[in-house]
Formats: sequence, structure tokens, C-alpha cells
Amino acid sequence: MYCTNCGKEFDGKFCPECGTKAIHTNNLSESTTPKYVDDQSVAPVPSMYSGDPDEFTGQKKPKKKNHGCLIAIGVTIALLFFIGIIGSLSSNDVPSNSSNNNDNPSVQSQSMSNDTIVGDSSPKEENIPTEYKSALKKAESYSELMHMSKSAIYDQLVSEYGEQFSAEAAQYAIDNLIADWNANALEKAKTYSETMFMSKAAIYDQLVSEHGERFTAEEAQYAVDTLAVDYKENALQKAKSYQDSMAMSPSAIYEQLTSEYGEQFTAEEAQYAIDNLE
Repeated sequence: MYCTNCGKEFDGKFCPECGTKAIHTNNLSESTTPKYVDDQSVAPVPSMYSGDPDEFTGQKKPKKKNHGCLIAIGVTIALLFFIGIIGSLSSNDVPSNSSNNNDNPSVQSQSMSNDTIVGDSSPKEENIPTEYKSALKKAESYSELMHMSKSAIYDQLVSEYGEQFSAEAAQYAIDNLIADWNANALEKAKTYSETMFMSKAAIYDQLVSEHGERFTAEEAQYAVDTLAVDYKENALQKAKSYQDSMAMSPSAIYEQLTSEYGEQFTAEEAQYAIDNLE
């Protein structure tokens, strides 16, 4: 049979070319059958109906399914989903402000500067052990009240018969103690002169002795050179002491005053003392 719409010859219920339902034309006149010009082209013959077989049969032509639209919609949805995934990954790869700040030298410099300012505002003493602070206070007391030397203060701080601080605490105290060691040596020299009437040489030896004050040679020399004292009067006071307490003769007193194992006064100072004894 031939399709009433496109003229395609076929067997079946629907035309494979245009999908038009097959119509049996047994009751139709010969004027409705298509005539063939040749094997390649067909000219449809005008019929009594408008050309729509549904109008002739009273049935609607089944619509051809549009599979192409469904495929296009599916591809579009998949493409949008793929774009959304890429956009999410891209947003995760964008560095945050903090990471940008870490890579930016100027920002790093500013951050370090701020940290430095904040750090300077807090007292550094918070990190110092209490023992160290106590040792420093003790060292200050020995320096200001007893005018001790640096070495003597350290020994006093660590001595088992003294303050018994740890070596680290004592060293911290000595390193952070603000003291004028020359002035301390001078004060010690004054004490020896005023209370014990010692000679210049004897005072110097006492200041530098490892069994005495343990000042440095420079500090001791500064003290005896700066000390304002009348050593003749000191020699006289020593001579009177020997005379009153030990009843020594003038000759024995003189020898004691000038001896290098005794008072170490000069010959002139010792003679002045002997000449002025009562």
C-alpha cells in the first residue's frame, strides 16, 4: 500500500517515513490513489479530504516522540552540574586573607612589628624565677649596706653558711647588680682606717686578699689613692693601742708598726707615732 500523506509504499500500520497511520482504500475511488510519474517522483492526486488522514478516518495521527529534546535537556543538566563542581573546587583553591598575609612581606613585617610592641608592653620580669629575684635583692643589700666586692657577694650568696642560693641564681644576681665597685672599695677602706687605724699598705692588702674583701687590684688602688686620711695619726693610734693593751716598749712598738708582717706603716709614720706617745 501507499502512504496517503507522502506516497511511500510500505506494509504495516504506520508509514515508516512520516508515521502516518495506514488507511485501507478499498472503499475509496480510484481518484484518491496516487499516480506515478516515474519510479523516482510521485505527484499526489487531489483527494476529497484536506490531506490529513485523521480527518478522513476520524482518528488522530500518533505524535512522533521527540527524543532529541530529552537528550538536549539531559546534556544541559549534566553540563550545569559539572560547572557547579568546578566552581566549588575553584573557590576552595582561593587562598584566604591569612595565607595571603603570610605570603606578603609587608603584611608579615607589620604583624611582626605589632607583636613586638605587644611583647614590649609586658614586663620581662614575669619570666624570671623567684629565686633569681631574691638573689638579686640580697646582692643589692650586701652592696649598698656592707659595700662588698663582686666576688665577696657571689661567695656569700652561694655559701652553705650564707644565703645558699643556686649558682645560677647567684650569677644572675651578680650580672644584673648595678654597683660602683670602686666606690664600694673606697667605703671599705674608710672603715678599716676609721675603726682599725690601718696603714695604706695594710688597707690595700686587706681589700685584695682572697681571705679578705676580694676587690680587684684596680678597685683597691683607687680606694687607697682616693682615701683622705692622715696615716701618721693612724700610726699613733696603733702605737697607743700596743702600749695600753700589751705594755710594749717604744722600740718594740716601732718594729711592729713598720714590719711587713705587722702594720706596714712607713718609717716616717712610725717615728711620728713613737715621738708622740705619752
